[in-house]
Amino acid sequence: MVKVYEVSKEADVSFKRQIADLFMGQLEPIAPSNSYDQLVKTINLALQKDSHAHIFVAEKDDTLVGAAFLNVALSIDKGGHYIWLNDLYVHKEHRNQGIAKKILLKVIYWAEQKEIKGIELETGINNDATKSLYNSLGFHDIISKRYGSMF
Repeated sequence: MVKVYEVSKEADVSFKRQIADLFMGQLEPIAPSNSYDQLVKTINLALQKDSHAHIFVAEKDDTLVGAAFLNVALSIDKGGHYIWLNDLYVHKEHRNQGIAKKILLKVIYWAEQKEIKGIELETGINNDATKSLYNSLGFHDIISKRYGSMF
């Protein structure tokens, strides 16, 4: 059975490293050599008490098999808080079992309880499985061009 829950801001170092190990499965094919250290630092920042970031994990047989990393922000357009879903990841050995859907449903339920107005995210244009999941839960395409910069 898969258990999905929000990670406590008081999570210990060992658990934070388990989360980092899981997310490394997503990053390894594209990540520079210092990515693990950056990931641990980001998880630590996300779980600080004043952070607007949240992490949800899926656990199966005492093993982390999936996770969502998100930020709560304000939007003039939405008239309140919304979620930017940075990452939704399921370990490759546990895919096609409905785990990503369970995580996303938990995030949606949590957001509704907090009166959050919506969720936005980005996915690859050729990622048909992920787009199918999002569409099945009422998400729709937003046509835009996203820009970014690093400092």
